[in-house]
Amino acid sequence: MININLIGAGNLAHHLFRGIYNSEGVKLQQWYSRDKKRLSAFSSKTGIIHDLKALQQADLTILAVSDDAIGELSSALPFDDQLVVHTSGSVSIHELDKKHRRGVFYPLQTFSKDVDVDFSHVPFCLEILEKEDLILLKKVCEAIGSPYYKINTEQRQTLHLAAVFVNNFTNQLYRIGHEITDIKNINFDILKPLILETAKKVQEVSPYMAQTGPAKRYDKKTIKRHLKLLDNPLHKELYELLTQSIQQTHGRKKL
Repeated sequence: MININLIGAGNLAHHLFRGIYNSEGVKLQQWYSRDKKRLSAFSSKTGIIHDLKALQQADLTILAVSDDAIGELSSALPFDDQLVVHTSGSVSIHELDKKHRRGVFYPLQTFSKDVDVDFSHVPFCLEILEKEDLILLKKVCEAIGSPYYKINTEQRQTLHLAAVFVNNFTNQLYRIGHEITDIKNINFDILKPLILETAKKVQEVSPYMAQTGPAKRYDKKTIKRHLKLLDNPLHKELYELLTQSIQQTHGRKKL
């Protein structure tokens, strides 16, 4: 049995709790949060603590906290020479206090507290300094049913950057689409099958091959009609910028 400590009480920490709690071969030993109210509902399921001094040694301690808190919290842990990992996509492994055996346990997925996540669809990017620690992190991934990849710092940070484009920026475009339909009293749900099909398509072909639309076709009349329909100057700018990007990618001229 692999004993795990969990530090933090945000979206990711709650999902990690569920993944660990519902799996065999791993046990959540203690869960720490400064805020006593945030974890009170889980006191019957694991050891909830609010003082880091009460944290016991474990096979693995996971810091599921904000990037800025990683260094300070790792220094404050009341033990050394134990495996401590952070979950950030962009923070260096060396931000962890060197009194620990250090690693990164980065789940490349989007997490919202009230939306269930299937851990079989959560790839973990693993980074370690000592070979034996990689074996333990792989066992944790296998226990919760997640795929895993051994990567270095530069690869992880590059993946995090790419994730911002394919997730955060894409979601903002969904929001803009939602705003555009709302203005005309159109049900946004009509677009949801298209959203799903677009995501499904890139599972089978490259994004380059999957590209369609007026920008790729260099359909100037449709592009001008769309721009005329947009009242928000920022939306116009985004439309023009993305159109130019698509046209450059596919060998077309600028607008």
